[in-house]
Amino acid sequence: MVKRKLKALNYHSADDFDINDFNHFKNLILWLEDQFIRLYKIEDRDGLRDVKSNQWMEHYKKYCKDLESPIPYDNKPESLEWIVGLAVRQEYSDGKEKYEKQTSALLAASKSDAPVVTSSNPLDNLDFHSEEFKTGVNSLAKILKVTPSPDHLVTLEAICSLVANSINSTDNPESKQGKPFPIMETDLGFDMGDYVLNQAAKVLRLLYIHDLRDLQTKINETIVAVQNITANPKTNTKLGKVGF
Repeated sequence: MVKRKLKALNYHSADDFDINDFNHFKNLILWLEDQFIRLYKIEDRDGLRDVKSNQWMEHYKKYCKDLESPIPYDNKPESLEWIVGLAVRQEYSDGKEKYEKQTSALLAASKSDAPVVTSSNPLDNLDFHSEEFKTGVNSLAKILKVTPSPDHLVTLEAICSLVANSINSTDNPESKQGKPFPIMETDLGFDMGDYVLNQAAKVLRLLYIHDLRDLQTKINETIVAVQNITANPKTNTKLGKVGF
């Protein structure tokens, strides 16, 4: 987290910063004070500037006290986290108007450039968290004698499971009935010299085909998931960025 904030502040050694290196720590504290926090006058920063002094930690202790840091000064990781956060807030406060204009311009540009995508799925227009929808789910659960859950979406999932398990293809005379493939009667394509081995090979082939179909289903699901991401209207291929 500290490195991300340091990159936001354009710290020259953000990638190489090591919290366990005391010299890195001292140089960073001095840089933050010089560039952003500016609590002391320039001439009053000599204690922090003398990074080779054995008394540097005492000056840092006083610095944390003057900053009114709620973190103990000797807890360097958390203390540094707080000071870096203070520098970020100070930088934003100093350039608030500039950053607000940049953010507003970015939002306006993203809205104007994004194509309008109209979904043909009526379910996309439903508000699944509205009171009307929750009432409808609970009413349906009561009719189907499904015990409602505090989470209406869990209740809806239970209803779907009940309906799916209750559907009987014989109730629909127009439903198409599949015909089992006579795998055990087909020609294997080679002869292992033993009837039992031939039948076992057919079973293994059937299991292999089943695994292939399952793999194909997962591949198709993955392709659809990737397409949903790459089809995001806010995707910017020039920036290598998906979505906003």
